[in-house]
Amino acid sequence: MFNVGDMAVYPAHGVGLIEAIEDRTVGENAQSFYVMRIVESSMVIMIPTSNSKTVGLRTIIPSKDVDKVFKILKKRDIETSAQPWNQRYRDYMEKIKSGSVFEIASVLRDLYLLREDKALSFGERKMLDTAKGLLVKEIALANASKEGLVEQKIERIFAEVPSAVS
Repeated sequence: MFNVGDMAVYPAHGVGLIEAIEDRTVGENAQSFYVMRIVESSMVIMIPTSNSKTVGLRTIIPSKDVDKVFKILKKRDIETSAQPWNQRYRDYMEKIKSGSVFEIASVLRDLYLLREDKALSFGERKMLDTAKGLLVKEIALANASKEGLVEQKIERIFAEVPSAVS
């Protein structure tokens, strides 16, 4: 259950602010909705309160879990399969849509590492930017730090550690 003023994460859209909880009549049914404004885009989303868990609405990760995210980003002993870019894109999109900060971190890591071996497609570059934006915003809020500092830390992770992707 969220309250007005709470920050929450909506899968694939990122961090948002619960601006209101409103009752609306849909058809003949009265329902309660969270009115959430996505921080990055200012888009307003209405989420049925009874359906919030089903759609993946969740709290921002606690600061103690941020280190787990950075461990995922630093992990290099991963196997990559030779799959077409469109299959890879679908797999990564599913992970982003899951709303899991850990899945998003794995997508960002995989795309950064893939970028070292070959040029990313336009869709993959856009996905890399999306994944990075989602992570930066949430980590900054979880650690009460500036987004620019989080972004610099992520960039350093991929600049310092050589790739060992097979």
